[in-house]
Amino acid sequence: MNSSQNAGGAHEKRNITAIVIVAALGYFVDIYDLILFSIVRVPSLKSLGVSGDAILSEGVLLLNMQMTGMLLGGILWGIIGDKKGRISVLFGSIILYSIANIANGMVQTIPMFAAMRFIAGVGLAGELGAGITLVSEVMSKESRGYGTMLVASIGILGAVAAALVGDAFDWRVAFYVGGGMGLLLLILRFGIYESGMYNFMKNVSVKKGAFHELFTDWKRLKKYAKCILIGGPLWYMIGILITFSPEFAKNMGIADPINAGHSVMMCYIGLATGDMASGLISQLLRSRKKTIFIFLTFSAAAIVVYLFFNHFDTFYFYTLCVLLGLGGGYWAIFVTNASEQFGTNLRATVTTTVPNFIRGSVVPMTLAFQFVKTYTGMIYSALIIGAIVIIVAYYALARMDETFGKDLNYMETL
Repeated sequence: MNSSQNAGGAHEKRNITAIVIVAALGYFVDIYDLILFSIVRVPSLKSLGVSGDAILSEGVLLLNMQMTGMLLGGILWGIIGDKKGRISVLFGSIILYSIANIANGMVQTIPMFAAMRFIAGVGLAGELGAGITLVSEVMSKESRGYGTMLVASIGILGAVAAALVGDAFDWRVAFYVGGGMGLLLLILRFGIYESGMYNFMKNVSVKKGAFHELFTDWKRLKKYAKCILIGGPLWYMIGILITFSPEFAKNMGIADPINAGHSVMMCYIGLATGDMASGLISQLLRSRKKTIFIFLTFSAAAIVVYLFFNHFDTFYFYTLCVLLGLGGGYWAIFVTNASEQFGTNLRATVTTTVPNFIRGSVVPMTLAFQFVKTYTGMIYSALIIGAIVIIVAYYALARMDETFGKDLNYMETL
């Protein structure tokens, strides 16, 4: 091997390392902002003159605006990622949500706050999918699980940072911190390059980013739906068991009040640990499916313990929040699996929309939880919804193709 080949290999390794670092830090800032609003919801609304029951209703409005932005943004950024490139999404999404973060810190009215949460949601939707797609395409098929594991496990810690900053500073400052981190991250992004798979595809006459094509072929639609359904238990745990943790604790007879922000932080510590573990396990077992099965089973056990064996002190309660997060730690493998299921011309679209559709599924799950609760009570309502999403996830997983070591250098026939 001559010196030019050595230099080329070293340059490629530096680019891969830079891509993993930038994708991980981008997801860190993404998760920071995604979780920050839940943490500063009450103080921010109170400072804007909202009080009483309106804090809950206005908070739901703002959260729904954010989730609507993420659903629409997931489609938008996914299409852009396949048509214009993964790098363009990494730049565009972080610019949008960084500016929106800063603007969130400046709002003076609820309508303006709602508009900024919508714009932030659109920006937040692109980061993870583009990052995972790019990492999957530049790393070898045998080792890409390590790369996506690092992106997810480091990124998830953004929730911990949001909890700490949200507790320590005024809510406006907390939003400024998020926006500032995003803008600083842009500097690192100027040194990374597009994947070779995408560069080859963009010169080929083939449909790219055709989101509607996911629904025109029954086989393709089933594969896409299975990618989404296996993630249901994770956001059930976050969206219901963790979000409403103070109410669950009260229902269980725990004397000391539970802080929702602390529950979120402990859950995300578990998620970060779980993402690291699931990535390593999938590499050792050489299987995405077996790894997801292990974590789904752990999640099912953790849900039962949380709902029926959780009548002790706050330390025990927060420990169970960590265990719920640990069970949901297959997020990295879940998104990697989606990326590996489809060809280069649809990969960014799928990888970006799948996690955002799962995040959006929190809305129907919480509505169903509230409806069933009127008949069964809080605990059994959560059990029924949890059982449904777990069973559906097992069913989807059983009928999904194994993708470990799959060659991703191919295109979908559309």
